[in-house]
Amino acid sequence: MAIPEFKRILKLTPAGNGDFSYQADKYIGGNKLTLLPTGGEAYRSMWDAIEGAKETVHLETYIFSSDKTGQEFARRLEAQARKGVRVRVIFDAVGSLDIDQVFLTRMRNAGVQLLEYHPVAPWRPRWTWTRRDHRKLLVVDGKVAFTGGVNISDEHAPIAEGGSDWHDVHVRLEGPAAYQAERLFRSVWFKETQRWFASEGHPDHLRGESKVWVAANEEFLHRYRIRSAYLSALRAAAREVRIANAYFSPDLPTRLALSAAAKRGVSVRVLVQGRTDITSVWYAGRYHYDYLLRHDVRLFEWMGTVLHSKTALIDRQWASVGSYNMDRWSLLHNLEVNLNILDPDFAGQLSARFEGDMSQAREIKLDEWRRRPAFDKIAEAVCYLLTRAF
Repeated sequence: MAIPEFKRILKLTPAGNGDFSYQADKYIGGNKLTLLPTGGEAYRSMWDAIEGAKETVHLETYIFSSDKTGQEFARRLEAQARKGVRVRVIFDAVGSLDIDQVFLTRMRNAGVQLLEYHPVAPWRPRWTWTRRDHRKLLVVDGKVAFTGGVNISDEHAPIAEGGSDWHDVHVRLEGPAAYQAERLFRSVWFKETQRWFASEGHPDHLRGESKVWVAANEEFLHRYRIRSAYLSALRAAAREVRIANAYFSPDLPTRLALSAAAKRGVSVRVLVQGRTDITSVWYAGRYHYDYLLRHDVRLFEWMGTVLHSKTALIDRQWASVGSYNMDRWSLLHNLEVNLNILDPDFAGQLSARFEGDMSQAREIKLDEWRRRPAFDKIAEAVCYLLTRAF
């Protein structure tokens, strides 16, 4: 987004007025939300939904591993396909680079329709490594949807079951917004295969009271949609901003919005990775810490299992949960989806999660930060410059 466009967003509402009605026409009422605070809980709820499917199961995921967790998902998908349920799966070629071809063949033979998003094929015209499908989306019968940060992998499974129990959040959604999530899946399927299919859901399938906007980055179209919603919410913040983001490397407009909120007295706290699975991205994000700390944005490092959440909560009114990292890849290259939510009950649950996490995290102080080793400072600058090359 160009800076003039950023300024336009900042002028939508007076700063700190607590008005989160930006693009109010995008929010759909009548939804029921369930917060799934661990990968284990997310998987069990997703399995229940898959086993209850009557017409369709649509799974779109960045990582579909052929490990124990992936095998468990495949078994359930295959069983439903054999019953006549139309099962379609989109997985990203790079995220699922090590997937077992025998594993895929077994699903195809059971009747599961598979789409590998942007296969690794440098010899093809217009092929690019950077265009990825980073969503984590499951929609059943067009009526129940799941999204958040949880991939199909042992990394998110409980430690007791052989997993790594990455620290993440997923959401179960029932209601008309699930129909909108279904539309996103159908759009990708049609674009990549030129084959269309009708939705089984219905926009009037009311299940609760929550207002939800299924916000998505869709290729070049609407590339900045999720970030625009973030900026507008940050602009409206009157009391507090809480963010947990795994690969936190905010661009200039987002850094300005965070610092502006802190300047007008809003409590801004961000939970970031203390342990990482991608060292270069971790260093690149840390390049911005000095600026944020100087502008009264408080940073907390999660030192437990790898933080993988992509959540935000503002004034305990506006919440966002999804696949969107605050980094250059999510902004410019990836297909992403976030649920932007207006629901005080859900916001209360997410707030309790934030407070618990913050109490167990280590706060980064500016004076301590500036005394970090010279090697770290050099690594941060180099990795940041490398990320700007893509």
